[in-house]
Amino acid sequence: MAETEMRQKLAKGLFWKLLENGGAQGVQFVITMILARLLTPAEYGVVGIIMVFITIANVFVQNGFSTALVQKRRADPEDFSSVCWFELAAALVMYGILYGLSGGIAAFYKIQVLKPIVRVLGLVLFPGAVISVQTAYVSRNMEFKGLFVSTLAASLVSGAVSIAMAFAGLGVWAMAGQQMTYYLALMTALFVTVSWKPRRCFCLGRIKEMFSFGWKVLCASLLDTVFNNLYGLFIGKIYNEELLGSYNRGEQFPKLIAGNLGAAIQAVLLPAFSARQDDPVQMCQMARRVMKLSAFAVLPMLFGLFGVADTLILVLLGPKWLICVPFLRIMCVAYCFWPIHIINLQAVNAMGRSDVFLKLEIAKKVLSLLALLIGVRYSVYVMVGLKAVQDFLCTFVNGAPNRRLLGYSIWQQWRDILPSAFLAAFMCLIVMAAGQVLAWMAPGIRLVIQIGAGAGLYVVLAWGFRMESFRYLWSMARERRKRAQGE
Repeated sequence: MAETEMRQKLAKGLFWKLLENGGAQGVQFVITMILARLLTPAEYGVVGIIMVFITIANVFVQNGFSTALVQKRRADPEDFSSVCWFELAAALVMYGILYGLSGGIAAFYKIQVLKPIVRVLGLVLFPGAVISVQTAYVSRNMEFKGLFVSTLAASLVSGAVSIAMAFAGLGVWAMAGQQMTYYLALMTALFVTVSWKPRRCFCLGRIKEMFSFGWKVLCASLLDTVFNNLYGLFIGKIYNEELLGSYNRGEQFPKLIAGNLGAAIQAVLLPAFSARQDDPVQMCQMARRVMKLSAFAVLPMLFGLFGVADTLILVLLGPKWLICVPFLRIMCVAYCFWPIHIINLQAVNAMGRSDVFLKLEIAKKVLSLLALLIGVRYSVYVMVGLKAVQDFLCTFVNGAPNRRLLGYSIWQQWRDILPSAFLAAFMCLIVMAAGQVLAWMAPGIRLVIQIGAGAGLYVVLAWGFRMESFRYLWSMARERRKRAQGE
């Protein structure tokens, strides 16, 4: 594939992936805001406890094979079908384990409603197994347009179902209904919009071949998922489900921003890197460009969110949710480091170094466990604050291998993102000051002014300092406009 054609395919894939994440998560965000008005923090906390166990079980179901399918040099329909049937079998095993543990989970947290909800929500493992293979096919072939349509449709359908259930007074079951409907609707829509369909064939040899790569990704993903969800488990057990619901809600806002960009980078970069895995120089150039652009885009949004946190929560969720503001601000800091994490890890995976990937995860989890054990001795805010510190330290862990693999050291990476970070931090201070000065205004009006002032200031500063990423995006926009006029 010619270099120009590859860049165009990469740009197109990134566009549709960003649109898919942004559109679907935008819809889900609106739905969540409606549900937050109808449900309590404690009810959110109950579902948060359940989703920890479902998420961990999902890691076992997907086994790292979806990443192996994308990374494999030549993957044919038999590979995809074999992985699909294998993951469905794993889903059956994991559902049986969840079903048996549901009573113990309810007894441990002393919340009896957990038992039936775990047994119902555990069923999402089956469509989840199929979806993981469907999305692997999408990523490998960059058919992100179909994924965008499917995800958006699933978000709308599941949102309508959950809101109707919440209005009917079903409480936590409304959120359970949203999850179930979303998975089923997404799987069904992907069968319509994506060209891959499972075949009635299974080859154990193909599974064994990919397992040599996939088992390390599985272990790394399991470590990452367990440790990321330990905070929710600790908060739910040591404190209460109301505080857990507040933590989950506070994390949701920055995760929406960082997760949207991160998922797009991850889905598009892995196949792009994999296609260039024999040319570290080109991979390094691609990584630097994406690092700068992602920092330029995500950091002002996260710093801006930090600045408007209290006003935003007051407008969108109401006074009862102001308890989540400290969590929101801490997690804004933690998610600032996501571009570094994701770009480095995708480069490692693309080069087939799942052994390095696993070692990185083990090293990071030692740091994570240390931060958790120290934080839990003090307060929930110290515990979550140390998570942000740990995420910062982990940038050095994730960046270390690529100094050798790509010639792109962590110091070069920080040098690439610091200009955007300084501008975003200055903009945040101005936004927070504006919030204090305008405290007498209605929250909705104050929020609009803060967001407008922050966005305008960031663009003016980027233009004034002639930021490389700003000039690159500006030139791309001008070229696209010229092409549109020429047509």
